Amino acid sequence: QVQLVESGGGLVQPGGSLRLSCAASGSFFSINTMGWYRQAPGKARELVAVVTSGGSTNYADSVKGRFTISRDNAKNMVYLQMNSLKPEDTAVYCCNAELRLHLGARLSRYWGQGTQVTVSS
Repeated sequence: QVQLVESGGGLVQPGGSLRLSCAASGSFFSINTMGWYRQAPGKARELVAVVTSGGSTNYADSVKGRFTISRDNAKNMVYLQMNSLKPEDTAVYCCNAELRLHLGARLSRYWGQGTQVTVSS
């Protein structure tokens, strides 16, 4: 069974920083893309940032220049460094991974439970 577990959320003042971590565990063959999504109250879930196994990244326009996604393939982990946080960044942040359970299997998407990030003075 595959599990994604996030950590690092919390309360931070505007202009502050947080670093989120997500660890993938369980039995699988390989991980393709890993990413972070967020959902604020009353809003749809949105992509924050993704990173491929080769290190290519993509960011939402609203976080470009402030957030940095990275991953450690050896540890099956993905990180999100969030700087210059704004109140509008307040949301539940969820980790996502596309992976193959075994060689030749189709890609499957897995989600973490999410971690709350609150930006407020």
